[in-house]
Amino acid sequence: MQNENKADNHGFQEELPEILMRIVSELHDVAYLIERVEPQLLEIGGPNILVSPDSLKVLQGIDLAVQKTRGLAEFIDTITGTIPGDWMIDMTTALSLVKLADMQKALGAGLRHGHSQPLVKAAGDFDFF
Repeated sequence: MQNENKADNHGFQEELPEILMRIVSELHDVAYLIERVEPQLLEIGGPNILVSPDSLKVLQGIDLAVQKTRGLAEFIDTITGTIPGDWMIDMTTALSLVKLADMQKALGAGLRHGHSQPLVKAAGDFDFF
């Protein structure tokens, strides 16, 4: 980390707290997407899905994944408040490792706050390319 607000040979420097808040937003999106799986499994499996110990373990695993994801988001959100705003980092290498273009854009552009996943789409809705 550096305390400089300038571009150098490695890329453009960005404020660490701003980057961390974009990560928090992405983690909330992930939790939302995971959370949407459970009701679909219950609908597909019917009431008998709750009888199978293996199915219950899967459903509990989904709940745990949501809790952990939200917990990580809250942890990062909380510690971000203690980080000086002038701490700058170069994200060029880190962004090159992100494989999803939408996530790379959300983390790198610095334009989005809040959640990107649509809250009104019904199960089975999708967008064509």
